[in-house]
Amino acid sequence: MHSTAHVDEEVHGKVMEVAIHGTLGPEDYDRFVPETERLIAQHGKIRILVVMEDFHGWKPGAIWEDIKWNAKHMRHVERLAIVGEKTWHQWMTGFCKPFTSAEVRYFTMAQLDAARDWVYEAGAYSAESWDGSEAGDLKQP
Repeated sequence: MHSTAHVDEEVHGKVMEVAIHGTLGPEDYDRFVPETERLIAQHGKIRILVVMEDFHGWKPGAIWEDIKWNAKHMRHVERLAIVGEKTWHQWMTGFCKPFTSAEVRYFTMAQLDAARDWVYEAGAYSAESWDGSEAGDLKQP
């Protein structure tokens, strides 16, 4: 698991599980961006599960890092599951859809297991045979 003050991430095959909390700053992208780029180089297309628990948004400068990442990498994402607890988290999911060819779905916190099942569906775990036992270890704040 890789962590910053506001981001915890785990990688299973071509799936990256990311838990974000608090307010993201540009420094949080210093860890996240290279890891996603490594996965994209390895797998071509990746899947991402984002869990937003107690997430408050972005600091100035961090939103720009997010926009740059989206512009460069969203075409490499085949599935994006966003799990949130606030109305604006759901709105964010709808906002992403026109800008990507990825399948994008929103799930509530109560639906976290369903989100994980969906993102790991057929073909998501290409590095080795995945039986689901490794998923769910993502640290929650």
